[in-house]
Amino acid sequence: MPLIDASVLDELDDELAGSGLARRFARDYAAMWDTRLARLGTAVDSQDEASALDAVISLKISSAMVGGIRLAKLAEVLEALIRQGDFVQGQAMMAGVAHDGARTVSELQSTFILEQG
Repeated sequence: MPLIDASVLDELDDELAGSGLARRFARDYAAMWDTRLARLGTAVDSQDEASALDAVISLKISSAMVGGIRLAKLAEVLEALIRQGDFVQGQAMMAGVAHDGARTVSELQSTFILEQG
């Protein structure tokens, strides 16, 4: 599965009549990555189900909106583990989330954000 489906942001940009809002959304997503990851990691490590669900759902939706399909899918799997109370597996998944998240942000920055800028 690819990291990014570029057509998602291209379609959003078209829907917004090329206003630059899609690029700003992608830039904000990239800028918030470290905070988002830390919030999710802390919630999973402390086994705080409510906070972990809030963080993982936010990650899933925002990743899908920027075309980060692999990360959105990982977040979906992590969400299911959290809902089952399986924080051990959830903690084990965090390294993959961190890795794919960093790669997603990097790809967004080098393709969509800079290319459109």
